[in-house]
Amino acid sequence: MDVALRRLEEADLDVLVRFLVEPSVARWWGRARTDAELRADLRGDAESEAFTILTGGEIAGWLESTEDLEPDYRHGGLDIMLGEAFQGRGIGRRALALGARRLFDERGHHRITIDPAAANERAIRCYAAVGFQPVGILRRYERRPDGTWEDGLLMDLLAGELHF
Repeated sequence: MDVALRRLEEADLDVLVRFLVEPSVARWWGRARTDAELRADLRGDAESEAFTILTGGEIAGWLESTEDLEPDYRHGGLDIMLGEAFQGRGIGRRALALGARRLFDERGHHRITIDPAAANERAIRCYAAVGFQPVGILRRYERRPDGTWEDGLLMDLLAGELHF
């Protein structure tokens, strides 16, 4: 199965925003937002890079790469989202591996973090399969659509621990 990352293009946003309202994605994406807010979230900011995940020429999802460049705390971070039709097929693992290799090999990081909801067992299994290890619980970390707070799980991956 071929999986590739391409810098996010404006034309990708229509498909990606549709993915965000699919039940298995929306459950973890957070509070409801307008179309414009979702598009802004997907584009990222000056400290992140957004990529479109492609498989077989189709848009499968989105990957965000972040960097903390403070010399004493320097590390990278990843975030990912896949459309329902692309979940459970190994695409997420491959996309994360590509993102991690880029942060390790091209950007020179020694550590990468990811922070799924602590209840998102499927994501945690995926991240562990790539080599991420649990670091600790981030208590009341993210606000859910109903206004309640949910714990997050901080995971990290050191250079040399990548399983792909």
